[in-house]
Amino acid sequence: MTYDPAENARKSYDVAIDAMREKLASFRCERVGDATLYLGDCREILPLLPKVDAVVTDPPYGIGYAAQPIVGKGKQRSNHEKREWDDQTADLSPVLAAADAHIIWGGNYYPLPPTRGWLSWFKPDAPPSLSHFELAWTSIDRTSRQISQSIAATNGERAGHPTQKPLRVIEWCLDFLPDASTILDPFMGSGTTGVACAKLGRKFIGIELEPKYFDIACKRIDDAYRQPRLFKDEPPKPKQETLI
Repeated sequence: MTYDPAENARKSYDVAIDAMREKLASFRCERVGDATLYLGDCREILPLLPKVDAVVTDPPYGIGYAAQPIVGKGKQRSNHEKREWDDQTADLSPVLAAADAHIIWGGNYYPLPPTRGWLSWFKPDAPPSLSHFELAWTSIDRTSRQISQSIAATNGERAGHPTQKPLRVIEWCLDFLPDASTILDPFMGSGTTGVACAKLGRKFIGIELEPKYFDIACKRIDDAYRQPRLFKDEPPKPKQETLI
């Protein structure tokens, strides 16, 4: 039998694709509207997904959120139960490879390339024990921008995640990505980025490691799709994409 390098390469490619699909299928996956949600470790799932238009995410900062003392009080903060991810930073290599455009909250805690496109969320009612602003690193080549959004004004949105961003802040982020039709959040948390995408007619892929937050995100995104959309026309239906 004559050896055909091209045919052999094609078969190897098919075997690799089948293996990737099989591994991806091993993770719990929920599809809600134009959102695809995975329960699992993004380090395992991201290499199995196709490249998307943009990443909007809020990874762990590694700053021990619950362990910081209240200024002048000598007491430990009790905003939420201590979590392992409070003291860890994530490996952003697969996150950066997942798209060409990125908005990464807490990017000032990571060794990311220089940028002039920083975003800032100013909290006018932040108490002394909380940061009065947060920064997002972006790959967008533009001047920096800031949004002022009250913490108390968004208390009604809170769904049980200790570091949940206000919906208005995430919708504001998406305004800087007008051409991005598919948004990825590999640290989905309670699903605020997915809720914003549902309201604004963007496709969404979310990944969350903790089952508790994953279930919260599924419900919030489902609820968002049940509400009237903010755009007039329905978005085009998603089509099946290849894995690579």
